[in-house]
Amino acid sequence: MLLTTVLSVSAASAMPPSTTTDTAAFDQILQPVWKVYNFVKYIATAIAAIFMVFAGIKFMTSGNDMMQRENAKSMIGYVVIGLIVIWAAPFVVQLFAS
Repeated sequence: MLLTTVLSVSAASAMPPSTTTDTAAFDQILQPVWKVYNFVKYIATAIAAIFMVFAGIKFMTSGNDMMQRENAKSMIGYVVIGLIVIWAAPFVVQLFAS
């Protein structure tokens, strides 16, 4: 519920102004924000790939130890959920903004 409130507030503040000169200024302000977001998104994706490899190796070397196997499965699940959140964030903001 808190996440919905935070997203709706940030989406409402991301609405561009109505006039064309204000819209141009708004787009100029957003350009560095998008550059930072894209940089963070790709770095997080690279880190997620490393964690996926680590979790896969942990899963393959777990043998008969069910606890290690379950930890590896949960790690893979968390990485996938994190990637979905990172990559879907602009779409969610756009959905609330429009």
